[in-house]
Amino acid sequence: MAGRINDDDVRTVRDAVPIDTVVSEYLQLRPAGGGNLKGLCPFHDEKSPSFHVSTAKGLFHCFGCQEGGDTLAFLMKVDHLTFSEAVERLAAQAGITLRYEEGGYGRASQQGERTRLIEAHKAAVLYYAEQLDSPEAEAGRRFLAERGFDQGAARHFDVGYAPAGWDHLTRFLRGRGFTDKELVLSGLSQEGRRGPIDRFRGRLMWPIRDISGEVVGFGARRLREDDNGPKYLNTPETPIYRKSQVLYGIDLAKRDIAKEGRAVVVEGYTDVMACHLAGVTTAIATSGTAFGEGHIKILRRILMDNSRTEVIFTFDGDAAGQKAALRAFEDDQKFAARTSIAISPGGMDPCDLRLAKGDTAVQELIDSRSRLFEFALRSVVDEHDLDSAEGRSAALEAAAPIVAQLKDPSLQHEYAVRLAGLLGILDTQFVVRRIGQIAKWKREGGGRQQRPRPGQAGEGPGGRAPAPAPGPAPGRHGPSLHLRSPAHLVERELLKLALQCPALVAPTFDAYGADEFTAEPYAVVRGLIEAAGGTEAADADYLDRVRDAAPDDTVRKLITELAVESPRNPGSGAPDEAYAGEQLVAVRLAAVRARVAELEGSARRLDAQGRAAESAAVWQELWVLEQYATALRARGASAL
Repeated sequence: MAGRINDDDVRTVRDAVPIDTVVSEYLQLRPAGGGNLKGLCPFHDEKSPSFHVSTAKGLFHCFGCQEGGDTLAFLMKVDHLTFSEAVERLAAQAGITLRYEEGGYGRASQQGERTRLIEAHKAAVLYYAEQLDSPEAEAGRRFLAERGFDQGAARHFDVGYAPAGWDHLTRFLRGRGFTDKELVLSGLSQEGRRGPIDRFRGRLMWPIRDISGEVVGFGARRLREDDNGPKYLNTPETPIYRKSQVLYGIDLAKRDIAKEGRAVVVEGYTDVMACHLAGVTTAIATSGTAFGEGHIKILRRILMDNSRTEVIFTFDGDAAGQKAALRAFEDDQKFAARTSIAISPGGMDPCDLRLAKGDTAVQELIDSRSRLFEFALRSVVDEHDLDSAEGRSAALEAAAPIVAQLKDPSLQHEYAVRLAGLLGILDTQFVVRRIGQIAKWKREGGGRQQRPRPGQAGEGPGGRAPAPAPGPAPGRHGPSLHLRSPAHLVERELLKLALQCPALVAPTFDAYGADEFTAEPYAVVRGLIEAAGGTEAADADYLDRVRDAAPDDTVRKLITELAVESPRNPGSGAPDEAYAGEQLVAVRLAAVRARVAELEGSARRLDAQGRAAESAAVWQELWVLEQYATALRARGASAL
């Protein structure tokens, strides 16, 4: 049984290290008045600082969760230490040798579990670092050199090498007094058939430290071809290592993160090294897991949840990198800090970029960042065909929930307008209302009720969303139920003239494309007329040729209907050239208007994306079409 630490030593240790020195290892502190300091509480989530530290009294208290006490109580709570372990931690920091009531001075066998596991990792760091200079570690040194890291860089980050034998580290740590149970519990060793063996063998080693600077685990990179393990192998979950709660490099970066108000999240150990050596000393990385809530809590405590601070994510430009960025965006609203993303040209990570283009390129990569929110929005929008109405509608439905999750109403409105520009939807207010509807649904517990559909009350003019253009049912080419609606009346009238009085509309009609008919069944009939030789080739068998070319009975019935239905000539006589000209102009003008709206949407999307040269060409085409529309309205059929 471990001996009790001498009471006088406990008091000496408690007074030896100022409480603000200890607390500032875990969170950023700022003046709170009266000689006190304050910061974001590490024991509960909060937006404004309620965690206060009195340096004069050596005490802390959180007015939010009511946690409080002295330096030892803080360490016990924040790192889940026993009382003895907290005393031992401070004693080691202050260089004080402890006395135990049952005799002796700080014997290893009397130290707490966490302290013992930390000490084992410290010894392992030194062992691995020495092994990096051995002949066997040539592959490791070559790996580092090929990525632009010299011996000085390896020493700065304590990079080491694990020998390929079965139990080199295990035997070394046994010689330092550590038991087999402690070695297995630490994750440095694992059970073999004849006792503990090394967990890491023949690999390059990176020590992983917690925010206080203690080594709690390792990341190991495969070097040998006969190593069948994963490329990167990390310490398993242990009493001191939880991968969801550690950030590689945080011990080196935390002071500059607090000073600059900026953290750069990269994907790997070599990326952290490259960034720091390139002057981006706020770089950190997760250890073999996705960036999650535990990592967010660490950064929030350092950044003080200040809206002027920033978290920058760097991901590869490939599909996996984009997916990782979108996962990171899901936690965006948990930060008060701005979140941004930096993707280098060619998708190179910071390590590759530094090697190819130097330190300046890494700094420029970080400086070229864009808002993570905008990246997430564009990534979703880019998955859809924005040149079609259906694609724009699908993109809106995919992107609207992203904007709807913004909690700031003014930001939500601004990005709703921006989304309308990205999609090329001219009715900006429709997009704003749609996002507002989804945001309200989310606030009211959206998971418990069906998500509102476009077109429900409040979505568009008269309380309805604009109805999509009617078309045939899937798998058929027959007429829609809405073919006699006013929207398609002119197209219907022109097709009747083309079938009944082809000479009146020839040869102008034959120059009309099927895309000038907005109802798909009418476009099908237009195509069949072209297949029959067009109106200019009409003869006694013309109508039969059109009917015979019909793909099914439904279309054939439509052709018959159009061939016998009387034209809507306002006069009492037969249709004349003037009436035919009016229909030709009306159909062409409607097609021009549709094309103008499409181009305007495209131009707005290009403007929103900053593609000025492409946008200018579209605006020029738009101007030409608008001039043509003006001529059609002014001169009628003579302008066709």
